[in-house]
Amino acid sequence: MPLLWVLRDELDIKGPKYGCGIGQCGACTVHVDGEPVRSCALPVSDAAGKRVVTIEGLAQGGRLHPVQQAWIEHQVPQCGYCQGGQILAAAALLRRNPNPTDHDIDEAMTGICRCGTYARIRAAIRSAAGKK
Repeated sequence: MPLLWVLRDELDIKGPKYGCGIGQCGACTVHVDGEPVRSCALPVSDAAGKRVVTIEGLAQGGRLHPVQQAWIEHQVPQCGYCQGGQILAAAALLRRNPNPTDHDIDEAMTGICRCGTYARIRAAIRSAAGKK
């Protein structure tokens, strides 16, 4: 069983979304031990004993993660369907590379946004990284 189904159907965690079912679109992205993973393509057995974080768990101590705050400030979402996965991918990118170039952002942000908010996604990531 894919991790996505356990999260959504067994644990009632609705942040990760079903998009394509083959790990391409990124709507199902979660962090597994800090790394972004497409949960629709990950067998739940592969997550056993690992720390899984969904968009619901990204904020800490009642404070939004800097990427979440930047998403709001830059009004990134339109429909919002893919945004949980996009935010988790961006947070992982900034943890690995706190000062990414546009090329780095393009390489790391492989999720599909049907609304085409890529320019706002990039602006929000740059803002969260301390760039204006």
